Amino acid sequence: MNTMPAVIFDLDGTLVDSEPLYYEAGRRTLQRYGITGFSWEEHSQFIGIGTRETLETLRGRYRIEAPVEELLAVKNRHYLELAATTEVFPAMRDFVELLRAAGHPLAVASGSSRSAIETALKATGLDALLPLYVSAEDVGRGKPEPDVFLAAARLLSVDPGRCVVVEDAGPGVEAARRAGMRCIAVPYVAGPSPDGETFASAGLLFRGGQPEFDARRAYEWTTTGS
Repeated sequence: MNTMPAVIFDLDGTLVDSEPLYYEAGRRTLQRYGITGFSWEEHSQFIGIGTRETLETLRGRYRIEAPVEELLAVKNRHYLELAATTEVFPAMRDFVELLRAAGHPLAVASGSSRSAIETALKATGLDALLPLYVSAEDVGRGKPEPDVFLAAARLLSVDPGRCVVVEDAGPGVEAARRAGMRCIAVPYVAGPSPDGETFASAGLLFRGGQPEFDARRAYEWTTTGS
C-alpha cells in the first residue's frame, strides 16, 4: 500500500495559466446575450469559484433569461476554442515531475468541465503526468464545499487526512480545510493582504504567487510538513 501523501491539484490558475482564457470565454458568452463591458476586474471576483456557480451569479446579476445549462454549454464551447493556447506554470510542472518520480498518488480536482480539463491537460502535456481528475460535473457542490477534493481522495483510494491540496484561490483553500486536507496556497491574484484570512488555513503559503513558488520547497513540505 502506498503510504506517501497524495497531492491533489487545482487546475486553473494553479497548474495552468488559463484564467485569461476563461475571462475571454466569459466575455464572449455574455456578449452573446447582449451584455458588454465585462471586465477582468469583474472576472477576478470569480477566480477559484466553479464555472456553474460563476454563471449562476452572472445570470442573476444581468437578468439573463437563458438557463444555466445553456450558458454552461456556450462558455465551454468558447473556452475549448481558446484552450489550445493554455500554458503550464514551469515551476508547477517541476513540482508534478518531482512528485511523480517519487511515486506520490496524484490527481486534479477542478471546478471546470471534463472536456475543459482534458483539453488543458493535453495542451500542456500534463495529461501524461496527471491522468486522474475530478470535474465539477462529477460532484454536487463546488468550492468552497469540499466535494471535489473528497471525490479525488476516493478516486485515489487515499484517506483525506493523507492528502495535500495545491490551490490558488480562497474558495479552494477553504474547501481543502473542510475536507480535512493540508494545503499549499499559491495566490493567483495577490490582494491587499494575501497572507490574511483568505489563506489563513493554508499550511504553506507562497505570498508572491507563481513568481515565488519553489517546487523543491513545496516538495519538502509535502513530505515532511515543515
